[in-house]
Amino acid sequence: MKLELTAKQFRRLLDMVYIGNWILNSTRGDERFADYDEVESLLFTRAMLEGMPTLGELYEGEIVPSRAFAEGGIHEAIMEYENNVFFDILAEDLARRDMNDAPIDESNYAELTSRIDAYITEFEQHGTDHVLVELDEHS
Repeated sequence: MKLELTAKQFRRLLDMVYIGNWILNSTRGDERFADYDEVESLLFTRAMLEGMPTLGELYEGEIVPSRAFAEGGIHEAIMEYENNVFFDILAEDLARRDMNDAPIDESNYAELTSRIDAYITEFEQHGTDHVLVELDEHS
């Protein structure tokens, strides 16, 4: 297969590959999806050969994204995504909990979205400052 990319397009592809592999493998410990690591290594090896030597480095016999690459702002983009997704998921989970985890259909969809919107507004204004957990003394 042959793919023609400009240097800028290839650099963007490296970002996307890194982000995708981070999402798939960062929490898997020793049970990583090796085929995704291999593709990432292949592309970062190519980057080093194409005049971008600071983007990859040798680690345990494999070319991996360099520390300079990983610390160059890509994790800020990942963190922004994670923060947004966290609050969206939390708002929906809390809204469904408030509705006793009832199946959602046409009759209660508006209520669900209203509750989600209320939680999102709360999180936008106060983050999690108003989220409290009451501990049962007997737990």
